[in-house]
Amino acid sequence: MIIPAFICDAIRTPFGRYGGMLSTLRTDDLAAIPLAALMVRNPDVDWEQLSDVLLGCANQAGEDNRNVARMAALLAGLPVGVPGATINRLCGSGMDAVGSAARAIRAGEATMMIAGGVESMSRAPFVMPKAETAFSRHAEIHDTTLGWRFVNRLLQAEYGTESMPQTAENVAREFGVDREAQDRFALASQARAAQAQKDGVFDEEITPVTLAQKKGDPLILTVDEHPRATSLEALAALPPIVSADGTVTAGNASGLNDGACALLLACEKTAYKYQLKPRARVLGMACAGVPPRVMGMGPAPAARKVLVQTGLTMDQMDVIELNEAFAAQALAVMRDWGLQDDDPRVNRHGGAIALGHPLGASGARLVATAVNQLHAGKGRFALCTMCIGVGQGIALVLERV
Repeated sequence: MIIPAFICDAIRTPFGRYGGMLSTLRTDDLAAIPLAALMVRNPDVDWEQLSDVLLGCANQAGEDNRNVARMAALLAGLPVGVPGATINRLCGSGMDAVGSAARAIRAGEATMMIAGGVESMSRAPFVMPKAETAFSRHAEIHDTTLGWRFVNRLLQAEYGTESMPQTAENVAREFGVDREAQDRFALASQARAAQAQKDGVFDEEITPVTLAQKKGDPLILTVDEHPRATSLEALAALPPIVSADGTVTAGNASGLNDGACALLLACEKTAYKYQLKPRARVLGMACAGVPPRVMGMGPAPAARKVLVQTGLTMDQMDVIELNEAFAAQALAVMRDWGLQDDDPRVNRHGGAIALGHPLGASGARLVATAVNQLHAGKGRFALCTMCIGVGQGIALVLERV
């Protein structure tokens, strides 16, 4: 018998700009913030009974090494007996953590779990490989912020190792997504996010982050840093970042960001026991593979897969949270599904182009935002989906309760 898994609470930090306010925080300290917030928000829970903490993280080469989920759980003050595991499905890590926690509850192997993700792209380190021969004079250095490093030549020969922006250009070319459409999509994302911030839409899902200063009062970050005012003319003036005749720009792509998110999941019996309020049921999760050179198309098959799994259709989705890694791939995916470029269900309050994309945290943020949107609009079903580097997609379906 499948035991329903419910999302009972969700909280995140504001998302910071690259080199912005959150760049002063270690990744493990950043991950601990929403965990601690969940504990404060749910005082009736016996945290000794928490089955596990699963956090997504894509880098794991710096302060997020040595199992950041376990380190964050300890830093947040969870009981030492609560275990933790870090999941790496690159951009899909946070969503995979939520789906995996729900799967454990549905299987009866867990009763209550925390799932989410973290990424500090500002603090991603440079790394150097060891010498392969004695007395070697050869040295390399890799920036771990984003993309390939320590490239496997066989993989490169077979599938290519294009950068993330290059894969977006590939999608734009192959699926006919022009520059103007990308810029219009990016402008809409910024406008929606700005309106959502003005209306306090994200207040429920954001916990303020207090940052100590050497002098003066602490700084308190309460809103996402990445959104910015722009115009279609300003976006059109930005130069392409891949090639002179390209269409992908800094304005129609997501940013490099810092942030963390955590959700509390439980079975019905445990939720009742600790006076938790189930807000959404996790109905299913699915992943799919696509050629790495067009990795942005991953959500297309992943969404179809999870809809078949749950017996639902795209028309039944009241909320669609599609991660905007790039406007080019988001539009190509929507068109593949048969949706209009301005479908009102998609990223109603803006997406990663405006809000930012801290890799390991983004998937969890999509789920948290979708839950809140379902309740605000009294919808029933939500689809959360995103593309993943090296050619994958992930999708998860929720039902409001």
